[in-house]
Amino acid sequence: MNKIRIGIIGYGSLGKSVELGIRQNKDMELIGVFTRRDPSTIKTITEGVRAYHIDDAKNMTDQIDVMVLCSGSMSDMPVQGPLFASMFNTVDGYDTHAKIPDYLDAVNKNALEAGKVCIISSGWDPGMFSINRLYAEVILPEGNTYTFWGKGISQGHSDAIRGIKGVIDAKQYTIPIENAIEAIKRGDMPELAVREKHRRECFVVAEEGANKTQIEYDIKTMPNYFSDYDTEVHFITEEELEKNHSGLPHGGLVIRYGKTGLKEEHNNVIEYKLDLDSNPDFTANVLLAFARAAYRLNQEGVSGAKTVVDIAPIYLSNKSGEEIRKSIL
Repeated sequence: MNKIRIGIIGYGSLGKSVELGIRQNKDMELIGVFTRRDPSTIKTITEGVRAYHIDDAKNMTDQIDVMVLCSGSMSDMPVQGPLFASMFNTVDGYDTHAKIPDYLDAVNKNALEAGKVCIISSGWDPGMFSINRLYAEVILPEGNTYTFWGKGISQGHSDAIRGIKGVIDAKQYTIPIENAIEAIKRGDMPELAVREKHRRECFVVAEEGANKTQIEYDIKTMPNYFSDYDTEVHFITEEELEKNHSGLPHGGLVIRYGKTGLKEEHNNVIEYKLDLDSNPDFTANVLLAFARAAYRLNQEGVSGAKTVVDIAPIYLSNKSGEEIRKSIL
């Protein structure tokens, strides 16, 4: 069996998780990781696999079937997504929801010109949650959909806190408000403000002598991150942060509450839940499933940018259609 040859752009937590995930996908092999850092300072987990400078990727287009983009959505991926779409089939977890249409257009232009398939926003939200929101809404056309995140560490919000003057390190948890979830499951179908769906809890290591009152104020009033939420701030030591908050757990819940029937209404609830010990490990495996789909579609002559809702589920599996019909249907 010819294996799908994978490259990884970015070698942080997600890139390393993709490398580990490839070991669980027997139809894939890792060709190399690509970084903006000095490649000589990076040792990959997989024996015999090299790290390359990101600029070397353009010289390896004939060696890689799918490039997995593991860089940040804020500033890196808007540049890297269209760039690598002109050279490779790609998959990414771009997660700035409001900007997905513009990002898709930029990637699609280059992917079509290059004859490549690029599947964007392929994490768990957007990604798996997107698929489940769509399934739930088409099955229950009369109703409301609600999405909750957590309890889990938000890497973006944690990074935002670390950018505040006087902060050494920080972790921020997004926590759903249980009363809101219970109201939905009762069938109340409430209209909820953001403050009524989630709260935020921050664990902060401050520099010695730093103004903790100012740090707390800067966190709670930060627009787009904390100002719309009830936020708690706890100052702790580096040792406490390492001991109690070193992991990257996350998860969430999509709930669709809908009514069916005409003469007699019936209440229905569709629920999809994730409870993750490791956000990057799970996200990596979602990306790899869609990398398989990108490769297969391109082998069939398809090109252009796609989202997860454009992909038939059978393309995600390494099983044959016959095997799937026997074991899953």
